[in-house]
Amino acid sequence: MSRSAARRELGQHFLVDENLLGVIGRLADLAADDVVLEIGPGFGVLTRYLADHTGHVHAVELDRSLEPGLREALAGRNVELHFGDALRLDLGRLDPVPTKLVSNLPYNIATPLVVESLDGLPSVQLWCVMVQREVADRFFAQPSTKAYGGVSVLVQLAAERTGFHRVSREVFRPRPNVESALVAFRRRELPADYARVKRLVTAAFAHRRKRLTNSLELANLADATAATAALEAIGRDPQARAEELAPPEFVLLAQALATE
Repeated sequence: MSRSAARRELGQHFLVDENLLGVIGRLADLAADDVVLEIGPGFGVLTRYLADHTGHVHAVELDRSLEPGLREALAGRNVELHFGDALRLDLGRLDPVPTKLVSNLPYNIATPLVVESLDGLPSVQLWCVMVQREVADRFFAQPSTKAYGGVSVLVQLAAERTGFHRVSREVFRPRPNVESALVAFRRRELPADYARVKRLVTAAFAHRRKRLTNSLELANLADATAATAALEAIGRDPQARAEELAPPEFVLLAQALATE
């Protein structure tokens, strides 16, 4: 197929080394009845592999200049191409519904795409995504570390990590300036009222250097008195910052605030 130049403004770094496909297949635990969602198929290298090992592939691509080559490369395969912005398309209406998300994610949408899929795509039971190494580290970072943030909390409340693999810069074209990694994680049951917890977590980390009570007050989620009482109810110092709380504590905090 003819290969267009990657567009850096779209976060494109195309996978060109097929030696990595077996690693992806293992971490994604691919099976013949899987329905896979792939975001950013690029040249279709991973797409073809997914089509050979699963029942159906939904491939979502923003860059229309790749369409002729993709259609040629994927002709006759169990792949459905969707063109558009993955953050704007209603992926929840895909039929058949995806059971796994397996992608070399474009750098500029990796974090929001994963976060929104946690509750927006309830049919997805496993993720295996190639992302910047710092993003992969952030997903499962521990409290009170530099990498820990709202994304860490939301991902860890929704899933448990099942695999990790460092990826050389040489498997991409163009060669990126940052390290990458494959990270796999499997869904766990979402906490009750996850939407409320998500709003709380987003507000808590919006002002990272402020005390949690101040952040919640700024977001109009609780006044200082209610936030202080809720933190004390879960055994936390009212002076605590968001980065000090473990993911399950945000669930408890949301519950405590709901009773205030």
